Amino acid sequence: MKIDKIISLSEKPKLYEKGTSFMWTDEHISKQLLQIHLNPDTDLASRKKSTIEKTVEWILATQLSFEKINILDLGCGPGLYTEIFARNGHKVTGIDISKNSIDYATKSAEEKGLNIDYQMGSYLDIDLGKEKYDLIILIYADLGALLPTEREALLVKIYSALKKGGIFIFDVLKDKGLNEKISPKSWEASKVGFWRDTPYLVLSESFLYDKEKVILFQHSIIDHSEDIKIYRFWTHFFSQQDITDILKQQNFRNIEFREDILPEGDMWNGNNVIFTKCEK
Repeated sequence: MKIDKIISLSEKPKLYEKGTSFMWTDEHISKQLLQIHLNPDTDLASRKKSTIEKTVEWILATQLSFEKINILDLGCGPGLYTEIFARNGHKVTGIDISKNSIDYATKSAEEKGLNIDYQMGSYLDIDLGKEKYDLIILIYADLGALLPTEREALLVKIYSALKKGGIFIFDVLKDKGLNEKISPKSWEASKVGFWRDTPYLVLSESFLYDKEKVILFQHSIIDHSEDIKIYRFWTHFFSQQDITDILKQQNFRNIEFREDILPEGDMWNGNNVIFTKCEK
């Protein structure tokens, strides 16, 4: 491979320039992600089991009555939250783009006798219905992974899908210490690993777009045939005022914030994460 090609991979892309590959539907990568999701002791693809249980306890406590409700979990993964909701007697729907995660979640629910409606696909594309849910959740900073146009479109759909007085709960990354969140350039060569089941080289780095409060985490994967796949993860950071402005544009009301839901830890935990509850 020519050195100028490698150098070009390290040039800062234009804001929101797309990568060449999509991680969540890649057959090999999605299998690795599923195993990480299911590890109860890590905060990677999902949060630790103890943290998830504490989060669900808080979510259910936000309900004003003890009646059974209709819940939608967007980006449900292998069902770590949906199963807890279902065990508490609620009617639950989960949507995720990963076939591996949905297949696992469906099988797990069947084995445990839990009646959960799982749907495979992007929640950006699936019809969420109208005035259907009492509670919709979007957990693990998914809202901040969307481009602004995608975020706006999803919020319109969520607002429409909620019943009058229904609640939307989500979390985002807080806009503090962005320079500290930038990952240094690194490279790794592997015969088999997270990105491929064949030999590859991965070049990883990140770029800060300070004005927009966005960090791009980029991974360029080069295989033995010198084919290059570029994975780009645009990650947005927010203040409480940012969130308030975004939600009010979509007519959400009674906006409340919590920054103490997660235990203290690294820069992606504790009060680095803002949980938001709002109402239709």
